[in-house]
Amino acid sequence: MNRLAMFVVALLTAMSVYAQEHDKSSKDGTEKVIPFADPFILYEDGLYYLYGTGSDNGITVVVSKDMKTWSWPEGDNTHLALHKDDSYGNYWFWAPEVYHVGDRYIMYYSSQEHICAAESDSPLGPFKQTVQGPMRRHRGIDNHLFIDKNGDAYIYWVHFNAGNEIWMARLQDDLTSIVPGSEKFCIGMDQEWEKVWPSVNEGPFVIEHNGTYYMTYSANSYESPAYGVGVATAASPEGPWVKYDGNPILQFHEGLEGVGHHALFQDADGKRRIVFHSHNKPGKIHPRIIHIGEYYIRKDRIVVSKKYITPKMN
Repeated sequence: MNRLAMFVVALLTAMSVYAQEHDKSSKDGTEKVIPFADPFILYEDGLYYLYGTGSDNGITVVVSKDMKTWSWPEGDNTHLALHKDDSYGNYWFWAPEVYHVGDRYIMYYSSQEHICAAESDSPLGPFKQTVQGPMRRHRGIDNHLFIDKNGDAYIYWVHFNAGNEIWMARLQDDLTSIVPGSEKFCIGMDQEWEKVWPSVNEGPFVIEHNGTYYMTYSANSYESPAYGVGVATAASPEGPWVKYDGNPILQFHEGLEGVGHHALFQDADGKRRIVFHSHNKPGKIHPRIIHIGEYYIRKDRIVVSKKYITPKMN
């Protein structure tokens, strides 16, 4: 069976499974999924903060105590953690991540196809850029922070180079400025499963476990039902990165389509969690919706549990 035929079979199977087992809409329409894409979850002091792509005016955030039911901060459904008035750019606010570093919170995000960083004294914002400019003058998206055990800090992002490639650089002590001359290629599209709708490697996320560095990433266009997640490993945060030959680790997950652009985090019980988005339903991309699962680390790969939840809004 050739690659196209295999893809068609997988797509038809996914649509059938989704329709039979994973229709998340209630019959009376009161069940509300979270219409975000590119999700990231910060857990702190008994509260989960979920950030995502979802507004033309900035970056949205909702909060939860149990990861299942979420609310707008203080009941304000117009609340933005970051408003475009406080940011570089006027549109395309994508892929936020928020970290608590010292006495400040730093949000890394994309705006107008440039990678940016803004700061706040609260995870709810308002996040602001003191100097409203991008981290790099060249176009890029999906910037991700990784701080190694020795305190060295790195930024990973998607570089546009006849397709979407993942690059990295070292960061200066302010965690928002790139060390000149440290930019470096990490990975690009080269595995067969990634070639359904080329050429895309994006949404990098890096963790370290027992001396091995794991980079999870998404491949194929987000518009494709075959959007999925792979993993690569390295002995250093600077690579070289070797992709797991059993990729993808997440694709057509239990019947979901367009599964990808994820983040990894630990919940209140210390369990390893993955939050990701999918297409709204087979044949309909938008609004994309959020799911939360569990993952495990296995030597040269990451394994994602089949079980997941689809959180709802109050």
